Order: sequence, then C-alpha cells, then structure tokens
Amino acid sequence: MTGGLVALLVTRSMPEVIGSDEITPQIWVQLQRASVDRHHEWRTPVLASIGLDGAVQARTVVLRRVDIEAKRLLFYTDRRSPKVLELKANPAATLVFWSRRLSWQVRAQVNTQILDAGPLVDSAWDSVVQSPSAGDYLSSAPPGAALHATPDNSAAPTPPVARETPAGLEGSQPPVLHRGTHHLAVVCADVLSIDWLELSRAGHRRALLTTGAPQWLVP
Repeated sequence: MTGGLVALLVTRSMPEVIGSDEITPQIWVQLQRASVDRHHEWRTPVLASIGLDGAVQARTVVLRRVDIEAKRLLFYTDRRSPKVLELKANPAATLVFWSRRLSWQVRAQVNTQILDAGPLVDSAWDSVVQSPSAGDYLSSAPPGAALHATPDNSAAPTPPVARETPAGLEGSQPPVLHRGTHHLAVVCADVLSIDWLELSRAGHRRALLTTGAPQWLVP
C-alpha cells in the first residue's frame, strides 16, 4: 500500500453530502481501510449465500484484503467449512456492510472463488501463522463438528480462556509448519454490483453502482 493511500485512508474526511461521482471511490476507500483497521465497522460484513439444501445461509466474515483495481474482496475460511461446499456449488453471494458512522449500507453482489492452495493461500497463511488465529486453521475437527458429550450427557464446551499462541507455536522460534498441515482457504469475492443506501435526516439516497454513472433508486 502506498504512503499516499495510507494518508488518504487516515486523514480524508467525508463530506456532509457526497457527490454522485464520489460514491464508488469512497466505498472502495472505506473497504480498503476496513481491511487494515480491525476497528472499522466494515471489517466484519455478513456473507449471504445459498446452502446445499436451497436455504439461505448467512454468517459474519472478516475482510482481510481488498484489491481495488480488480474490484475483489478476500476473506479466509477453513477449507472444511460447509460454506466452502456451498460456494463451490453456487458461487453467487452477497456481502452486506453497515456503518453507523457513515449511515451507509452497502450490499455487494459477488461471484466467489475458493482457493485452497497456491501462492495466495501461502501468503495468507504466512500472515496468520504466528498469530492466535492460526489455531482456527489447525484444528483436527472441522467447523460445525459436534463436541464430545460430557458425563452428564450434555454437550458443553470448555469455557473460553484468553487466546494464546496455539500449541506447537510457542517460543521465540516456533517450528516451521508444512504447507499441508493447515486448513486455511482464501475466498475471493469479485464484486459485480453494489447497492448503496445512505440514511440521512435530509433524505435517504440509494443507488445501484455497476459501471458508469450511478443508477438512482427509490430508498
């Protein structure tokens, strides 16, 4: 990321009334910022897709990277997660972002691709391998698997504790993990269109953003 872009993300203030030609650029500025600022409201959008049973599925994901030029959003998942099979069967999905600060809702229609090997996955794993989140991708059980029952026959997980460096990664020189030992996959979401909604006391505004000028819609 260039220094100029960092400065733009940090210092640029939002105008009270944003012009139509600024809506799309500002959305991508905010998305880029969310990918590097864990406190940004767009850091954790909701991903909605179609399940294998035809029912709508929705879950919160973490926005990890943004490629403005390619109009692509990336997030990580466990390659054994049910949503991987769902997205492979039906790549169409929607990402929903809400910002109370901006009073903006963004619904991005996307086409997804799952990557579970290759340079992009290797780079993603390198970025998390020494962080607490690495343990999420090292579990022997897949996401959604049933927990073992306790003696009273109730499924009760162990109370959570402060997350530390995952077992096997302690110490100043953690062992090198082979690429095949983790279950991290990268979901690439190519943005096809954006439904932008601005809530304002002066009057709500809504626009469909694809290419060219915004198509204004009834809020």
